[in-house]
Amino acid sequence: MDGSAEVDNRENDKNYLQRKERIEFRNDTDAKYGYQIYTDSKPKVAWLVNVQSSELIDEHNKDIIACVDYYFLEESGERFKICYPFRPYFLLATLDGFECGVASYLEKRYMEFIKVEIIEKENLDLKNHLSGIKSKYLKLSFPSVSELQRVKKELIPIIEKNKKRIASETEYKSLLAKHLGNINTHEIGEAVDKIIEIREYDVPYHMRVSIDMKIFVGLWYTVVGRGENRLPSLKRNYDIIEPAEPVVLAFDIETTKMPLKFPDSEFDQIMMISYMIDGLGYLIINRTVVSADIHNFEYTPKPEYPGEFTVFNEEDEKALLIRFFDHIIVSRPSIIVTYNGDFFDWPFVDTRAKHHQLNMKEIIGFSKDSQGEYKSDNCLHMDAFRWVQRDSYLPMGSQSLKACTKVKLGYEPVELDPELMVTMAIEKPQILANYSVSDAVATYYLYMKYVHPFIFALCTIIPLGGDDVLRKGSGTLCESLLMVEAFHNNIVFPNKLVDGERKITSDNRVIESETYVGGRVEALESGVFRADIKTRFCVVPEAIEMLKEQVRDTMKFALNVENGIDLENVADFDEVCKGVEEKLAQLRDTPNLFEYPKVYHLDVGAMYPNIILTNRLQPPAIVTEEDCMACVYNTPNAQCKRDMNWVWRGELMPCTRTEYDRIIQQLETESFGKPPVSFHELPKEERMKLEKKRVQDFCKRAYGKNHVTRTETRMTRVCERENGFFVDTVKAFRDRRYDYKEKLKQAKGELSKTSPDDLNGIRIGQSRVILYESLQMAHKCILNSFYGYAMRRGSRWFSMEMAGIVCHTGANIIQEARKLVEQIGRPLELDTDGIWCMLPSSLPENITFKLQGLKKDKITISYAGSMLNALVKDKFTNHQYHVIGSDGSCEIKSENSIFFEVDGPYLAMILPASKEEGRKLKKRYAVFNFDGSLSELKGFELKRRGELNMIKLFQENVFKLFLKGTTLEECYKSVAKEADYWLDVLYSKGVDMTDKQLFDLISENRSMSRKLSEYEGQKSTSITTAKRMAQFLGEEMVKDAGLACKFIISQKPLDAPVAERAIPLAIFQTNRSTQARFLRQWTKDSAITEENVDIRNIIDWAYYIERVGNTIQKIITIPAALQGIPNPVPRLPHPEWLDNIKKDKQFQRNQPKITSIFKKIPKPVKDIEIIGTGVNFNKENEGNVNRKRGRSIIIENDKSAKEDVPMDLLNG
Repeated sequence: MDGSAEVDNRENDKNYLQRKERIEFRNDTDAKYGYQIYTDSKPKVAWLVNVQSSELIDEHNKDIIACVDYYFLEESGERFKICYPFRPYFLLATLDGFECGVASYLEKRYMEFIKVEIIEKENLDLKNHLSGIKSKYLKLSFPSVSELQRVKKELIPIIEKNKKRIASETEYKSLLAKHLGNINTHEIGEAVDKIIEIREYDVPYHMRVSIDMKIFVGLWYTVVGRGENRLPSLKRNYDIIEPAEPVVLAFDIETTKMPLKFPDSEFDQIMMISYMIDGLGYLIINRTVVSADIHNFEYTPKPEYPGEFTVFNEEDEKALLIRFFDHIIVSRPSIIVTYNGDFFDWPFVDTRAKHHQLNMKEIIGFSKDSQGEYKSDNCLHMDAFRWVQRDSYLPMGSQSLKACTKVKLGYEPVELDPELMVTMAIEKPQILANYSVSDAVATYYLYMKYVHPFIFALCTIIPLGGDDVLRKGSGTLCESLLMVEAFHNNIVFPNKLVDGERKITSDNRVIESETYVGGRVEALESGVFRADIKTRFCVVPEAIEMLKEQVRDTMKFALNVENGIDLENVADFDEVCKGVEEKLAQLRDTPNLFEYPKVYHLDVGAMYPNIILTNRLQPPAIVTEEDCMACVYNTPNAQCKRDMNWVWRGELMPCTRTEYDRIIQQLETESFGKPPVSFHELPKEERMKLEKKRVQDFCKRAYGKNHVTRTETRMTRVCERENGFFVDTVKAFRDRRYDYKEKLKQAKGELSKTSPDDLNGIRIGQSRVILYESLQMAHKCILNSFYGYAMRRGSRWFSMEMAGIVCHTGANIIQEARKLVEQIGRPLELDTDGIWCMLPSSLPENITFKLQGLKKDKITISYAGSMLNALVKDKFTNHQYHVIGSDGSCEIKSENSIFFEVDGPYLAMILPASKEEGRKLKKRYAVFNFDGSLSELKGFELKRRGELNMIKLFQENVFKLFLKGTTLEECYKSVAKEADYWLDVLYSKGVDMTDKQLFDLISENRSMSRKLSEYEGQKSTSITTAKRMAQFLGEEMVKDAGLACKFIISQKPLDAPVAERAIPLAIFQTNRSTQARFLRQWTKDSAITEENVDIRNIIDWAYYIERVGNTIQKIITIPAALQGIPNPVPRLPHPEWLDNIKKDKQFQRNQPKITSIFKKIPKPVKDIEIIGTGVNFNKENEGNVNRKRGRSIIIENDKSAKEDVPMDLLNG
């Protein structure tokens, strides 16, 4: 066919024309943002800001081929993009020896576009792969992703069919055919039947190119548009460190809304759009809603966050949108920032633009993608809320923009009740304008200070663009990083894990789900523990003696291993160790202490990553006996086999396998739906749902329960010789993070030395500090993701056993540390990776050694950390660690990188108590520094969404009062005053407060995530509130999702549950007649009239007293009782069980245990002549042996004993 005919065919090819249009549209939009395709041979130095999968038209044959668009910024601010062509590919595995045949078949079948190469890769699933054997794969490459998807779609069903066929063929069948027919059964059939596996078919195209070519966003490159081979060239430029400064636009919108409803973009309008571009503020006003023109103004919450705002007063919403879109095109931002813009701002703007016949995608290139997120190929959309959710470590209740601003930016943002906004647009437009721009300012500076450096630091090591790095889970980022390392180590990627057939236990039970037992968290004490209030310690002399004997070894380990200092460089090692021994001897001789404590947090630095590194744990290293038998290195004395324990937990079906199979057989005979469809023809999800329901119904009838939980301690073998690419990746990142931390320290030092007059030097110094801080944080994020990733469903490198071993080892480390701390101090709370504890002040704390021959003249070592590190070294060192050299040589050594770090001492730690007997509140505590500042607050209602404001305010004020007083009695007396204040408010029914103030304190606010109709048959306070709002506001109010339900709890009807006594606050904003009518109906109180409607007679005060009282009991009264302090809030009586505990503690104080006075004597060794006679005989003491009814005792050194001693008397 000639060229002209081919062109004519393309002109009639609808798919070709659509793709061509997309290419032209992309290039046109890129040009709007200043990105022209660069094709010159002159090198340019530029910073890579964005990467997108794309296509281009081959200039020679006009075919559409795949490429990646790389978007660059030059130092001068100029922009360009490179279209980098690269053939997408995937890998196929065949039966051994059929590679060439299958390759020929595929080349013939897809001859128009396919290229096939035979390559070798290391397959870690292959038996005996450590011997050096590799797997052969067919690398199928294509002109574009379109052809790849077509071939993949055709081959995957064939491969699945081939797998099932091969699995069904037995060895017997193969041998029979081979010997009797003298043929190989695999040689029968077509070439396509020999394809048994497909690999690396699901790697996103732009990620594939970035992995293979090692091209990462956030780095500088020397770029040539057209190189020697007529292709673009991108080479990393190491001379420039500081990143470029892209144009950043952050925006926020304010909209109208119906009372008590979430804004609806179908009919609500945008009132204001506020935005900042590179620190300059702009505000666009919709004058159809806002009553007056707004003039230019300034909103600068802090000097470091300036906000000069230029205001555009537009006549209507359409003009507002046009002004906003035009400004985007004029300013050409590389990044647009929102806060929850994926799900509110962008969808709202998009819908309103369509309402005015404006196509947002055509104008600025932004539209909703398949994940429901708003993105553009030409400009990044960075939703800062995603960073807050994943990387900020803020609790759920502190993830709103306002709460995040307080914590991260350090100022109080402007707040406004959403119900007042529309009114304020008319009555007080300037106040609303201030509120609107406050969100834009907070979003912009939050992004610039935290999100931008963090995300682009991650981009330098992960083969994804900023959009994806921001939105993907940390496990996905970890996997993409492993893919980079695997590719450059010539390791083929495993396929993502998919759920297979149901598993069966050894006793024939069906496993419904399985996991491992994670790290252990335990609350040990409740109360207030302060460094300035003396407390009692009862140390164990033997433990102190053991520590005394180990002082020199402990200090040697701390100096040599932890700090890398040789003893020859320590000037006073013996003298200092002697001093420590003397202190410990004194402590040993006075075990009962009453002295000031020191509050510490002893935690293991990066515990899970270091457990992985110490034990060479990685998914490919989890092996079975079968794997070992096939290995070339398997010998009787092989040191590479390391057996480690973990705890498995499974949810089992009570039915047996036989019963389960009968249920499935019954289902397969039935039909479902209309028209009837047989069971096996139903979609997999539907089959699983029916199967689960049928099995659960049977189990409930036959066994009275749906599932049984079982835990087992299992032993798994870890191969210490396995290819270490996974472990090496973790180690490289740990070491690289340490390197960046050191560079951060240096950058801070250099910045502090910079002259105040050198503004440019200060700017560069601050930039370096932010860069290295972000780099080390990014590496920390990845480092802590490897362990969780290994257990994530759908991961490529999956291993439940590895994750279980990591957790079990971590729990054992903490338990061993706890045993030691219990003997020398008081543990307060166990975290998964550390211990909060009190240690006596007489225990050695910081030990300083003088150094010689080194840069620094002294070093200080924390004794508490060193003694635990010595314990870890003795019990958790891996003596089988294999180091494989590049030449294949192997060195076996001892390895341990698990070290405790010491945080503290702190001034105080406050731990609440549970109201339930025998239960402790885990992960809830407040910790204070010596300057009175709050160091850590964890788990309290103060940070919880939807909690009563009264409880939040009480907690906000009460914790700092725990620092008052000089004794525990005075301390609790101080906090009791705060509790009494809030109880007085409730007992007095808020007599000194307005109704509004009272509502603010006791009302609850819940948002309904679904429509009211979807909660059919359910009961809750929110559902009751919504139904009642519909009664007086109309059904239209509750037809959509997102309804805000504000309510109080009424006292009546007296016999109704709480869920049915919710009164919507909105009723009190209606006229008196409406209030009275509906309150009579809801409370069933006929005495309510227009004249006597009083909120204080309606509220269930007992309910609120109980709610607040519960919090007071948990934080104050129960902990006080457990610490031996009389009830500081007497009107809240203690639970009954608490009195029993107090009596037990008093009894223990007055009556010591017999084990504290007497010690068990080791059992005597039996004489070999008497073994089996029923007599115990001690040769040394030759005591009298007495027997009574077959039981024997020894009365040592008592020659006069002639009679049997009654056992009952001795037992008494």
